[in-house]
Amino acid sequence: MSKFVLIAGGTGGHLFPAMALAQELRRRGHEIYLMSDGRVGEYGKRFPAKEIIVIPSATPSISNPIKFIKAGFIIVGGIFLALKKLKQIKPDVVIGFGGYPVFPPFLAASLLRIPGVLHEQNAVLGRANRALARFAKELALSFEITSFADKIAIAQTVTGNPIRDSVRQVANEIAYSKLRDKDKIRLLVFGGSQGARVFSDIVPLAIANLPKDMRKRLDIVQQCREEDLERVANAYRGAKVNVELATFFNDLPERMAQSHLVICRSGASSVAELTALGIPSILIPLPGSLDGDQANNAAFLEASEGGWLLEQATLSPQSLAKSLKELFEQPELLDEAAQKAKSLGQPKAVEKLANLAQKYVKVSK
Repeated sequence: MSKFVLIAGGTGGHLFPAMALAQELRRRGHEIYLMSDGRVGEYGKRFPAKEIIVIPSATPSISNPIKFIKAGFIIVGGIFLALKKLKQIKPDVVIGFGGYPVFPPFLAASLLRIPGVLHEQNAVLGRANRALARFAKELALSFEITSFADKIAIAQTVTGNPIRDSVRQVANEIAYSKLRDKDKIRLLVFGGSQGARVFSDIVPLAIANLPKDMRKRLDIVQQCREEDLERVANAYRGAKVNVELATFFNDLPERMAQSHLVICRSGASSVAELTALGIPSILIPLPGSLDGDQANNAAFLEASEGGWLLEQATLSPQSLAKSLKELFEQPELLDEAAQKAKSLGQPKAVEKLANLAQKYVKVSK
C-alpha cells in the first residue's frame, strides 16, 4: 500500500477528477488524503479519503498591493501547515489538480522532495499549473492540444479528464435515447453547483418563444439559484411547460444521460461527463473564466461536432429559441452530435492517471 495526497481547490471542476482518481487508487489498495481549501464543504463529505485537510490559500492580486501582501502571508501560512501535515502523512506522491489552492501544498511537497504530478482539466493550461510545473515530475493533460503546454519543459502525458464512478456507471448503463416525432423532449439546464443566473434570465423566455405544439412536448429540468426559483417557476407556468426546478441535483449524471439536449457551462468536468455519456449540448462558456478556458473547452466540442457553442455576450431569448427550434425540428442533428460527443469520451482516463501516479511511487522508494 502506498500513500497519495491529492490536492484540489474546493470546486467541482477540480474536485470531481480528484475524486475519480481517489476512487481508482483506493480500488488498488492505496491510502488517500485530500488537501483542499475552505470551499470543500459538501463535496468533502463524499470524498473517499482517510483525511481531508483544509490548507489556507489565496489568489494573489498584483493590481492591489494590500491584497497581494495579505495573500502572500496566507500562502506562506498554508505552506507551513502543509509541511507539518505532509511530514506526518509521509506520502509517496502528491497529485495537484490546478487552481491557486494547490500552491501551498504542492510547494511544500517539493521542499520535502516528494514527487509531484500535475493534472490539467482544461484545453488551456491554467496559470497555477504553469507556475507549479517547474516543481512537478510530469504534467497530465486532458486534451491533445492544450494551450501553453508547449511552453512547459517537463514530461507530458495525455490521460484525459477522469470522471467519477457514478458517471462511469451511468455511461455503461444508459444509452442516448434518440428523439422521435411526438416524443417528449427532455431538456436539462444546469450551470454549476449553484446554478447560473443567466440561464434563469434567458432560458425560460427562450422556451416561451417556441411554438405552442413544441412547448407541449417539453419536459424541462433546470437548476436555479434559491432566489430565482419562484420567478423561473412563474415564467414556465406562463409558458405552460412541464418543468422541475431545484437548487441542486444529487443524481445529475442520470438526468444528463436521460436528456435529449443539455444546456450548461463548459467547465472541464461538464465537458468530460457529456462526452463520456454521449449527450449533445449547447455550451455557454463562463465569460470571466481565466484565459478563456471554458471557451476553449466549448470550441473543442463544437469543432468535433459534439455540441454547439453560444457566447453569453450575444445570447438572447430569441437567438436561443431559434437554436432550440432548429434542433428539435431536426432531431437527426441531435443524434449525430450525440454520436460525435460519445466518440470523444475517454473512459480510461482515470486508469491512465492512476498508472502515471503509481509510476512515481517506484521512483520514490
